[in-house]
Amino acid sequence: MFTDLKWRITRAGFKRINRKGARKEGKTIMPVTDLLERNHKLYGDEVALVELNPMMKDPRRVSWKEYDLVQQTSPDPYRREITWNVFDEKANRVANMLLGMGIKKGDRVAILMFNNLEWLPIYFGILKSGAIAVPFNFRFDAKEIMYCANLAEVHMLFFGPQFVERIDSIKDEIRKGRLMIYVGDNCPDFAESYREMVADCSSRPPLVRIDDEDDAAIYFSSGTTGFPKAILHNHESLLQAAQMEQKHHMTNRDDVFLCIPPLYHTGAKFHWMGSLCAGSRAVLLKGTTPEIILDAVSKEHCTIVWLLVPWAQEILDALDRGDIKLEDYELDQWRLMHIGAQPVPPSLIKHWKQYFPHHLYDTNYGLSESTGPGCVHLGVENIHKVGAIGVPGYRWFCKIVDEEGKEVEQGSVGELCVKGPGMMTCYYNDPEATAETLKEGWLYTGDMAMQDEDGFIFLVDRKKDVIISGGENIYPVQIENFLSAYDKVKDVAVIGLPDKRLGEITGAIISVKEGMECTEEEINEYCKELPRYKRPKKIIFADVPRNATGKIEKPLLRRMYGADRLVEQQNRG
Repeated sequence: MFTDLKWRITRAGFKRINRKGARKEGKTIMPVTDLLERNHKLYGDEVALVELNPMMKDPRRVSWKEYDLVQQTSPDPYRREITWNVFDEKANRVANMLLGMGIKKGDRVAILMFNNLEWLPIYFGILKSGAIAVPFNFRFDAKEIMYCANLAEVHMLFFGPQFVERIDSIKDEIRKGRLMIYVGDNCPDFAESYREMVADCSSRPPLVRIDDEDDAAIYFSSGTTGFPKAILHNHESLLQAAQMEQKHHMTNRDDVFLCIPPLYHTGAKFHWMGSLCAGSRAVLLKGTTPEIILDAVSKEHCTIVWLLVPWAQEILDALDRGDIKLEDYELDQWRLMHIGAQPVPPSLIKHWKQYFPHHLYDTNYGLSESTGPGCVHLGVENIHKVGAIGVPGYRWFCKIVDEEGKEVEQGSVGELCVKGPGMMTCYYNDPEATAETLKEGWLYTGDMAMQDEDGFIFLVDRKKDVIISGGENIYPVQIENFLSAYDKVKDVAVIGLPDKRLGEITGAIISVKEGMECTEEEINEYCKELPRYKRPKKIIFADVPRNATGKIEKPLLRRMYGADRLVEQQNRG
């Protein structure tokens, strides 16, 4: 993009000290792609990314077409890596390919792929071309793929071999006015081969000027309440996320970040951008079992690991049962474990510290509308406040308001609002939803929260998940945290169930730890410590469904156990 960058190393990281013609209204223009170019210049021969799949064969003997089958059946390790030189050159080739194919600044280019070593170079190539990167959830079915492609007005789609069948089922419709690029072997006849298209493209930076205010990426809401919304961010948002992550977790050149969640999600990508900002290595791990995670931390010498609640709980359960032993792994270098994407039971962190007393810990709160995690965070120095989501993150502001938008008194519950440089520009092609969420410069999160006397914010629940029973507001997260502390409970979700007299009653869906038995009588006895109105009125022992980001799929649970079933029963009665 630009080649006249100079940098000096500071205690906080790296600072640009000169850039010709790169100021606008007193503001330094710096797209996040500059960090990749800087790493190329300063650390070109050092490893940037490692792809690790413990369940896959040696890639020299495996074709892309065999991918899904092999990862299920092969015990052989699979490890690939690329340097910062290769990373940046791949991104440049992608950018020049896009420009050569007629993609213009502001066009939308989608990515539908599993985590691999091509994912981030393609993403950064899209950004370098001036186009807008549009990551798709790899769990989208064909109908959702088509819906999101239309909503975001996608001009091009990169897709991997695992999605050929889904794309093939909608190929006549999705190909209308769109370029289809296949990343893998044995390219289908309705797409162009990525490897052939990119092979002869220049590895030099494209001559495209990018400003902070230029549109950069579209992310999709989780879609747990219907079809997802398209969330538009500019380049300032992406750079804010990278700088904030490095600052919050003090990521430095010696750190190694273990990235497990899918890169289409803002949480995984923007946590990784702390490594981009620091110029340090990251590992893309495929697999979430306790053995796989600890083995990766040990062999790759990982220092920072971001986990979802279920993965952390499974590690603790395996340690409790003796299925794994810490002395079998090299873990002394692991300095930070942090969790986000969902409320974190304080009992889990207390348990974690028993096994890992030296670990720093952080809770990250955020949403895709705020460039993912970190607009509120606990801070590694505040572990005594576990249970809170924390305080405003780097360059963020927060307030808690009532239904009329007025700030509530300290200690009262209201809707959490945030404001900062990582806010979305809008919901793409949805002005009505944008107006409901962005008000007078504030982003209304839809989360109910309260602030304690020390200024720490506690998440109470999603506004739409509040249970109103007999006129009393009941916040499921409070009950979930309480039940999570019971030693037989692996996971729990609390929802409202219809009731003729009270309107709603509280129902608890409980997943019991492996090898244990639990009864309704035990849970009811344990819940006597709760105020009577908060005690679950119905106990259901079953699995708790969570989406790819670890959030409980409460709309699904309501369909399974809630209104549809109980209303039908009431009607029959």
